[in-house]
Amino acid sequence: MADQFDYVIVGAGTAGCLLANRLTACGKYSVCILEAGPTDWNPLIHIPAGFIKTLVNPSVNWLYQSEPCPGTNGRTIPMPRGKVLGGSSSINGLIFNRGQKMDFDVWAQKGNRGWSYDDVLPYFCRYESYENSADDKYRGKNGEMTVTDLNWRDPLCEAFIEGAESIGIPRNPDYNGASQEGTSYVQRTSTGKLRMSAARAFLNPARKRPNLHVITNAHAKKILLDGKRATGVSYNRGGANGKALSVYASKEVVVAGGTINSPQLLQLSGIGPIKLLHDLGIEIQHELAGVGENLRDHYGARLTARAKNVRTINELARGPKLVGEIAKYFMGRSSILELGPTLVYCFWHSDEIIRSSDLQISFTPASYKEGMQAWLDDEPGFTLATWQQRPESLGYVRIKSKDPFEKPVIQPNYLSNKDDQRVLLAGIRMSRRLMNTEALAPYFDYEGYPGPHVQSDDELLDVARQRSTTLYHLMGTCRMAPKSDPTAVVDDELRVHGMQNLRVIDASIMPTMLSANLNAGVMMIAEKGADMILGQAAP
Repeated sequence: MADQFDYVIVGAGTAGCLLANRLTACGKYSVCILEAGPTDWNPLIHIPAGFIKTLVNPSVNWLYQSEPCPGTNGRTIPMPRGKVLGGSSSINGLIFNRGQKMDFDVWAQKGNRGWSYDDVLPYFCRYESYENSADDKYRGKNGEMTVTDLNWRDPLCEAFIEGAESIGIPRNPDYNGASQEGTSYVQRTSTGKLRMSAARAFLNPARKRPNLHVITNAHAKKILLDGKRATGVSYNRGGANGKALSVYASKEVVVAGGTINSPQLLQLSGIGPIKLLHDLGIEIQHELAGVGENLRDHYGARLTARAKNVRTINELARGPKLVGEIAKYFMGRSSILELGPTLVYCFWHSDEIIRSSDLQISFTPASYKEGMQAWLDDEPGFTLATWQQRPESLGYVRIKSKDPFEKPVIQPNYLSNKDDQRVLLAGIRMSRRLMNTEALAPYFDYEGYPGPHVQSDDELLDVARQRSTTLYHLMGTCRMAPKSDPTAVVDDELRVHGMQNLRVIDASIMPTMLSANLNAGVMMIAEKGADMILGQAAP
């Protein structure tokens, strides 16, 4: 049957693309992957600096919005999610950051067998090809995902790193190696000139195989069930008014829609909290209270400064200079079109006594209007963004109705946890200290936002609530945990508790937040998840 496969994957994002590659590699199994968005033809996807446009482009982006909350002073916040082959890996900031050893050891300590750092490190190494790998213990050289060091060098970036060294924060040659702490130019999922999305790295090679079937513009509406067993997926081809179709899985349905779409699909299918489903008139197929709960996200405060005696990206990104940068890019020369939103990372700690790397600070020789990463300032400037690596504030994702085309409620509850407030304050003060080092003094004119008049904890917290934004690192809404945990959705083999032939494999299964951007971790989860599906031993 044309609509019958061994495996059906919902979502051709970071996880889905890798899964499609691994499940079809042996040639034994047929796989269908459904993607709600289009193919990744848009050239802005492939040019690294194109992120500034894809962040607000409805043709490749779900353009979700958060709900207002006290931590945002009642603001709604844009929450971009990729709606295209490659998912968010096609529109993100290209950063490759795994997180710390402790992150994964905590997962294992919480009862998730096989998810310690030593367990997952081989999966990180399997899929990556890192050009400057100096230590085979920590880095991979032969995978499909190309990871490169940023080659751009800029007086402001060098001064920032020198300034960090002057206050005791060392340079780190590889923050994805033995230790994360320190400053470093970023590592990126790119070849330098072009983005390396999950679609380009994993899906495109797999599409040459006859046992893979990719369906784009396919909006999943419901998981088809026979009792507690998943049998397929119903979807619309071509939007809300498109053709209603179904596809069936003889072995498993794998939900890989991401932190927002995966719990949404489970809830629409009658799998989730009883009260929510009952109130919306959805037939309850399986009670699972944790579906959609445990949402966490990195919430970042951006400080901007006016620059002097130096040229910044602000000037290079407009008028004749921009034309010159475009020409240099297509001539193979160094250009701002190769750059993502962050050039330098600083990982440090909020408390010298604790000495746990709980702060992340990024540096960019550009500044943005209203603290948003879509509109550059007119004048020369630079930006320091800071956030807590392991936030404790918990939110949720919940459907509003039976309508699969209605966007769900997304409530992150930013800064609802007191410790999140403390660490973010420490990050803001550390950012100011870095901004005012002697090394940056020749280029630092004055603090633009929030300005030196803002000093007290209450004032700084109010600034954070007024202007801070998501770092696009949503996770946790289909949490991996033992069945005894009331928030658990999947077990440590990523099978939905109480269901058969149904798994969730994406960022939504993360039990706790990684001290990292999440794309690298999601690829690891998919790599490990593929082995679990195929019954293969861990490397």
